[in-house]
Amino acid sequence: MSTNTYARKRALQNEDWWAAWLGLFIFGLGLGPYFGMDLLGWVTKASVWIEPAKAFAPVSKGTGLNGFTSLLVTFLFILAITTLAAKFVGSNIKKYVIGFSIIFWVTMGCIMLGNIAYIGATPDKTASYGIGWSLGLGEMGYIIAMVVGLIIGNFFIKQADFLKEAAKPELFIKIGIVVLGASIAIKTLDAFGLATTIIIRGLCAVVEAYLIYWPVVYLIARKFFKFTPEWAAPLASGISICGVSAAIATGSAIRARPVIPVILSAVIIVFVALELLLLPWLAQAFLFKDPMVAGAWMGLAVKSDGGAIASGAITDSLIRGRALRELGINWEEGWILMVATTTKVFIDIFIGVWAFILAIIWSVFPIDKNAATNSGQKNKVSASDIWDRFPKFIIGFVLTFLVLFLVGMNNPEGVKALNTGVNEGNAFRTIFFGLCFFSIGLVTNVRKLWAEGMGRIVAIYGIALFGFILWFGLFISWLFYHGITPPTV
Repeated sequence: MSTNTYARKRALQNEDWWAAWLGLFIFGLGLGPYFGMDLLGWVTKASVWIEPAKAFAPVSKGTGLNGFTSLLVTFLFILAITTLAAKFVGSNIKKYVIGFSIIFWVTMGCIMLGNIAYIGATPDKTASYGIGWSLGLGEMGYIIAMVVGLIIGNFFIKQADFLKEAAKPELFIKIGIVVLGASIAIKTLDAFGLATTIIIRGLCAVVEAYLIYWPVVYLIARKFFKFTPEWAAPLASGISICGVSAAIATGSAIRARPVIPVILSAVIIVFVALELLLLPWLAQAFLFKDPMVAGAWMGLAVKSDGGAIASGAITDSLIRGRALRELGINWEEGWILMVATTTKVFIDIFIGVWAFILAIIWSVFPIDKNAATNSGQKNKVSASDIWDRFPKFIIGFVLTFLVLFLVGMNNPEGVKALNTGVNEGNAFRTIFFGLCFFSIGLVTNVRKLWAEGMGRIVAIYGIALFGFILWFGLFISWLFYHGITPPTV
């Protein structure tokens, strides 16, 4: 067998390559609106709901499909493409098809439960649903999926063993991350239409903050809580960069066990809910004369895209209201939210950059005991060794970002059409993330998991977030945005 033939065979058997290919395939279909074709309008999108019939609906309203039909078509599509990957990586196809079908419908049920308005609606949206309160846990569906997976995996052992053939958490999450690249690109294109000052200051703030955040959290995890690098690196990324996505991307880049970023994600989501409930009101109380500082603080401090943007929207409303009452200033709506969103965009871009850097470092240096040599010196690795270890899904992530960004820069009038396709692809990302969370729960042994130190994870997160990240983020926000105010009405 020739070298090229052997390499192609290995690629076809590599789950990482399949994640890149399938993510790029979905991305390619998502480009349809740019060429006048809506190829993914039928994909289902989960929404916050009061009426169950509105829990799912096709992304495009012009398809003529109802919510259940779009959900069924989405299921068949994902089943087809993932079964193709399962066949080449050596899975039992019959078990995979049956197991995946069960996993998909259970996961979608969990996402639906997590989107009940009393659970998933952010505080700024409760009135639109006719309710007086909400927990504001917009990503709770993932946690429910993981809990259900844990129950099945630990109490229904026989059924769990059958489903494990289809529980492919790494494949699912990596496909989702590849698709995420397009979403970040479209946000970046939107950000370039904002004031140049905001963009430059936002980029500087992010770089300065996170080059300090990450090593400090990593040091705390390693030196004081004695976590291994396999735990400490995703933990540092999750706390420092952008919550769930950063923890998962880092875990994949360093080839950590897939259970690690998901456990970290569960802790992150809980803390995001606390921040969402606390920070906008702190900003209103102390930063209503410095609105742009407040917006940047939301972007730097709240560790999820949805949470940061929701907190930015709440802060925008609260601060403008107080400024009008007490200062007699009527600032234009949306500028505080814009700063929070722009800051978050650059943080999202940082995910891919940092995952790339860590993948190289973990390939070349003996970071953990598996990479270390007996002498404790640097590993002697060839270029092919680095290539073999390098997570291929990052290639897909970078390609989706660059292609969409360059197309949008070359043709700004086409950004609206690109945005339509990105929204359709993003619906797939939500589903693949949910499938990953359920699968992780399914294959997780709780007793072993607790032995790894869940209590220490919560302790590190609390110390890092409330000990210095919130306050240093506030200082960085003040440093770059102090004295800048929105235009007045």
